[in-house]
Amino acid sequence: MEYPVNASHSIICIVGARPNFMKIAPIMAALNALKPALEVTLVHTGQHYDVAMNEQYFQALGIPAPDINLEVGSGTHATQTAEVMCRFEAALEGKNPTAILVVGDVNSTIACALVATKKGIPVIHVEAGLRSFDRGMPEEINRVLTDQISDMLFTTEPSGKDNLLREGVAAQRIHFVGNVMIDTLKNNLPRAISARKIASDAGREDFLPEDGKYAVLTMHRPSNVDDEVVLASLINTVVSISNQLPVIFPLHPRTKSMLHKFGLEKLLDTPNILLLPPMGYLEMLGLMQGATVVLTDSGGIQEETTALGVPCITLRENTERPITVEQGSNTIAGQNPQAIMAIFDDVMRTGGKAGRIPEYWDGRASNRIADLIAIEFGIPRAS
Repeated sequence: MEYPVNASHSIICIVGARPNFMKIAPIMAALNALKPALEVTLVHTGQHYDVAMNEQYFQALGIPAPDINLEVGSGTHATQTAEVMCRFEAALEGKNPTAILVVGDVNSTIACALVATKKGIPVIHVEAGLRSFDRGMPEEINRVLTDQISDMLFTTEPSGKDNLLREGVAAQRIHFVGNVMIDTLKNNLPRAISARKIASDAGREDFLPEDGKYAVLTMHRPSNVDDEVVLASLINTVVSISNQLPVIFPLHPRTKSMLHKFGLEKLLDTPNILLLPPMGYLEMLGLMQGATVVLTDSGGIQEETTALGVPCITLRENTERPITVEQGSNTIAGQNPQAIMAIFDDVMRTGGKAGRIPEYWDGRASNRIADLIAIEFGIPRAS
């Protein structure tokens, strides 16, 4: 793609996987407000390659169609990262952007950051400094390495700055702006689709009780779904929960595949669990908003439930988002059935943890990012 000659500055924004989409939507809107002085290009690496799901998210969130789609597809971590690097380097041929902007911690994040920094192009990392301190998580490697080669690092919570300073990142490169995921949440909350409508559309009008209470489960991390014993234990715990509260379970493709591989689908054959295909953003937002409790191994959902004040039980031994535990509605349970049930019982008995909204989770993080980028690179604002 050729950049217009009237744009004195240009930024290439990168998305690769669905968690990126919710982060890039408000950033693109805020950066586009700097036109005509800034030209904004969107590159989709194709790391998540489900065309229907991608289009659903783009349409729901108002993200413009990608200017470039690298169509990388799936593969091992090494294969996927290498393929993104090769294709992104080719896409940059003849271009001289002011900077590239990457979000989150997927393979596309580190791959594009590496290509840019080797070409001398400044790298902007949104959602920098998050750490689980678990090097067994591929995302943790991506986070640490991306932060080391980024020129502007935008953090979502105070722990991010502490982590970056500890790792030797210069303080002047770090900017606390808040959480762009919450920008997207606030923008779309009025359009969220209710659990009752979702159940009805699935042919289960009678699924929810009269009081409308239910739990939501999401689970996809290899540590939870790739081990037969762990997965069976978690599913049996969810079945126990469903005996007290109906559970809505959108099935991630990886989880569905592993349930089939281990022959565990029969454990979920209960009228109290509603299995659904992967949900669009507005559907998931509605499910979380109306839930009594959410069980998850997703980092983003930990943040969203904190913003919504909905109790969250995290099915991991750690979190890279400690503010959701310290200030928000999140509790770490790990994979232990007794711990999970104890937290669930507390939710049923007391209403669970509500927490409070962290600083700068106010729906304006993307505006702060655009303002700081404009200052950093001398981009004039339209009068």
